[in-house]
Amino acid sequence: MKQQVDDEAEREFELARDALHRDDAEDALPHLEKALELRDEPSWYSYVGYCIAKGRGEFKMAVDLCRMSIETEPENPVHYLNLGKVHLAAGNKKKAHEAFREGLEKGGDEEVLHMLVGLGMRNPPVIKSLPRSHPLNRLLGRLLYRHAQRQRGQP
Repeated sequence: MKQQVDDEAEREFELARDALHRDDAEDALPHLEKALELRDEPSWYSYVGYCIAKGRGEFKMAVDLCRMSIETEPENPVHYLNLGKVHLAAGNKKKAHEAFREGLEKGGDEEVLHMLVGLGMRNPPVIKSLPRSHPLNRLLGRLLYRHAQRQRGQP
């Protein structure tokens, strides 16, 4: 009996993941809720978090759910991916960037890299002891960027 329940929970979770691959968070959420009713699996919480952020706009709860998954499986890059997507949905690019970078450090997949590239990867400040916004860092950064473009033959 327990095996049947576990199998059903896995099927519901796979249906939810299929919906998420189609970018349909509203279709995925009922499957995730059903899967969690059948089996309480903390590693699935980050998926629920992403779905409620995208579908319902409940960002605080979504972040908490993602963090619970990260506590359960800190080495799973998918949880960082989902956390980053929650931050993006909330309009917080800086936190999204941090989450994606952390996911990449944990062995992130192509989707994590794709999200980072989509956000635009920034080079570190030229003078690391000064903040990125310092006028000297901004000026040197622009000069080095233009110099690099000229080296590649771009105007």
